[in-house]
Amino acid sequence: MNEFSSSVRGGPGGLAATRERLLAERRSTESRLAALQSDFDGIVEANALVAVDDEHDPEGSSTAFERAHVASLLDRARDHLEEVDRALERLERGDYGRCEACREPIPPGRLEVRPAATTCVRCAAGAPR
Repeated sequence: MNEFSSSVRGGPGGLAATRERLLAERRSTESRLAALQSDFDGIVEANALVAVDDEHDPEGSSTAFERAHVASLLDRARDHLEEVDRALERLERGDYGRCEACREPIPPGRLEVRPAATTCVRCAAGAPR
């Protein structure tokens, strides 16, 4: 059994620990999504009670920025949730922990920090951002 197999599939921690780590990441992301959605709804609600003209309202630009910022964070959290769901699917298929570019094992340290990672460090460094 190689390092990849033992760290992801059955050795110390193994498959069950990897699945639990991904599920914990999913729960954390869902909580972050709920909090951000609540913040966004609050901003929209508060903005509905005041002047609608952001351009001439002294607080308008900061309100518009805050709304756009939270909307961006919501988008990023939704994207991350999709990444985690795809990681769970890869785990079920037996592809989790393999670089999608070079098919080499993704180092366990990278998976610990970025459980939904799809590429090894070398391939990620060479990929355009």
